[in-house]
Amino acid sequence: MKIGKYSFGTGDRFGLQGEAQLKAIIKANDAGIPLIPVWNKSNREHMTIHTQPISVREEADQAVKSLAWNKDYFVDADHINLVTVDSFLPYSDFFTIDVADFIGKPAEQKDVKDFIEFNKSYIPELSIEGIAQSFKINTEVLETIAGKYLFAIKKAGEIYRYIAEKKGHESFVPEVSMDEVDQPQTPLELFFILSGLAMEKVPVQTIAPKFSGRFNKGVDYTGDIKLFEKEFEEDLLVLDKAVKVFKLPDNLKLSVHSGSDKFSIYPIMGRLIKKYDKGIHVKTAGTTWLEEMIGLALSGGKALDLAKKVYSSAFGRMEELAGPYASVIDIDESKLPLPSEVNSWTGEQFANALRHIPGHPEYNMHFRQLIHVGYKIAAEFSDEYLGLLKANKVIVEQQVIENIYDRHIKRLFSL
Repeated sequence: MKIGKYSFGTGDRFGLQGEAQLKAIIKANDAGIPLIPVWNKSNREHMTIHTQPISVREEADQAVKSLAWNKDYFVDADHINLVTVDSFLPYSDFFTIDVADFIGKPAEQKDVKDFIEFNKSYIPELSIEGIAQSFKINTEVLETIAGKYLFAIKKAGEIYRYIAEKKGHESFVPEVSMDEVDQPQTPLELFFILSGLAMEKVPVQTIAPKFSGRFNKGVDYTGDIKLFEKEFEEDLLVLDKAVKVFKLPDNLKLSVHSGSDKFSIYPIMGRLIKKYDKGIHVKTAGTTWLEEMIGLALSGGKALDLAKKVYSSAFGRMEELAGPYASVIDIDESKLPLPSEVNSWTGEQFANALRHIPGHPEYNMHFRQLIHVGYKIAAEFSDEYLGLLKANKVIVEQQVIENIYDRHIKRLFSL
């Protein structure tokens, strides 16, 4: 099983926007971008919402049938490990193997020696076509990289083989994720991570490294854009060489996690993948839930009242909600409106504060991030929340399509 060149991860916390998300993907295809949808939901999200992996498969299948989609689509077991993978096995055909927690743990000495032996041909110098500066390599460099990443690489192999044993090697797309860590992986480190994955015989098709800068949930990129551009371009060149020398799948591509709303770097990513004729996978988990809240606010009445209640509760439980996402959010509490102020807002004011329109005078990135992690609150209002979504389907769907197509896909592919 192989995933297409361009793919888009559409997270959907509450499972009601599958058709709206697919309509945005269809618009991209109609505009000449052969984009493949990948519905994704992590174990953490299932636990919070009290859903099961089967629900994502059912949502995807229903949307595909309803809209007569006749191209590929996938269901992603997002950020799984050996502890959480079993419940996803019958329903997923894309597995994001998350080994971030294993980075920095020591590998067995025998494994380190094997790793050095496998890569000794790159001593004393590694050259990668397109990167002007060659890399000086010695045993110490390889030992350092092994000390940081080899245990995580071995874990990726272990998890991959477990999935393959249960499902068969040809029945799923493997992704390896190392993005939810503090320090980025350099292009040189990425090359040897891919070397290790080849040693483990993991036919990785998408890989999600940690880039420099902040990839916070639902808001724009924060960091040195020029440095990101250099890293991203060099990573593309690293993947090209790794495919050739390690015999990895020829469709291997970068995956950008927390990719939602990275508006300032989308044009860079789009230009570089076009320059080198490479694919891309972008995950947008969480933004659909924000568009639901915008739709409810604009609907007014009870729907707006509920949106305000969700914010008020999230404001009072900020530490609890933000804790699990500490590495991917930055909320300045002093810039959050008080619930008493929000309770006086119109639906338009609420929507304008939440909707990510760069430069809009009412947009508030801190308000947006708090609501982003506050989906647990909506889950506690489950029947009321889902009922209002269904009652206001048309306006909610409009927000979801506009967000995915107009603010994401059009920017990424310069449409």
